[in-house]
Parts: sequence; structure tokens; C-alpha cells
Amino acid sequence: MILSDKRILEEIEKGTIVIQPFDRSFLGTNSYDVHLGKHLATYRDKELDAKKHNEIDHFDIPEEGFVLQPGVLYLGVTEEYTETHAHVPFLEGKSSTGRLGIDIHATAGKGDVGFCNTWTLEISCVHPVRVYAGMPIGQLIYFPVDGEIINKYNTKQNAKYNDRTIRPVESMMWKNKF
Repeated sequence: MILSDKRILEEIEKGTIVIQPFDRSFLGTNSYDVHLGKHLATYRDKELDAKKHNEIDHFDIPEEGFVLQPGVLYLGVTEEYTETHAHVPFLEGKSSTGRLGIDIHATAGKGDVGFCNTWTLEISCVHPVRVYAGMPIGQLIYFPVDGEIINKYNTKQNAKYNDRTIRPVESMMWKNKF
């Protein structure tokens, strides 16, 4: 079951969903549109290693936009900071974004109850496409949780993405034990 627009507003009023900044005009029937922040990043090395800290280079999208290139993984970030304390948030691309050949996440579309941050986007494209800071990039949908939450993301000892940021965050896979 997905929360409707009315239920999203009720949960925002209760404080179980936080979206900052919030603009009522971006609330859809059962989703909330999020926007591309001005910060992007790319990995420094062409070959990445899951057991090592792969560093990234940050840069800003200029006012005239930035042309994404196929074959490059860009890390982006949402303008919106969100918190979800009683629901599972999912971030999906907007159909208009997809029709430009842009994917906004490789695998990480689901958040956890207790996730409190901006969303790092794993952006790739089919052909060169110019993007702009502030453009609609995706939509959040919320699912209710059945049962009590014991281990919220923002209280987990081993949560790797709890530090509040306005810039994209690289993979922290290297912090896992394997």
C-alpha cells in the first residue's frame, strides 16, 4: 500500500515524514517530486575496488547546465533533505527523466525507516543529455510499515550514511566486513 497525497500531508503534519524544503505544488497523487541539487561527483579512478575507499571529485552544475556522458557514473544529490520515521521511502525516477534516457539510481531506490538525509543519486544516461540544478529528477513514494521497528537507520551503530550532507556521498562498501 502506498501513501496517498492526503496521507503524506497528514504524516508531515505529525512529523513522521519531513521534507525540507517542502512545496505543496510538488506533491503528486501519491508521491512527492524531488529535485537535482547543484552538486555532482565522479569517481577519480576508472577501476573501482569494493574493498577500498574509492574517492570522488565534487563539482557544481553551472547555470547553463551540465552535459552528462554515457559510460560515466555520476553521483548527484537531491535538493531536498528528508526524514522518514514510520514509513519506508522509495525514490524512483520521474517518467520525464527516464524519457530523456537518465537513470537516477543503479540499485539504491529504497530508504530505511529512520533515514534522515538528502538522497545520493547514482546517475547514468543512454546518450549525452544536459541537466540543470533544480530540475525535477525523481519522486518519493512512501509505504507503511507493518509491525514495530526495533532498529531505525538513524540509530544503527553501523549505518554508513548518517552524516547530514548537501553533497553526494561515495560508496562506503569498503566499511563492510567481507
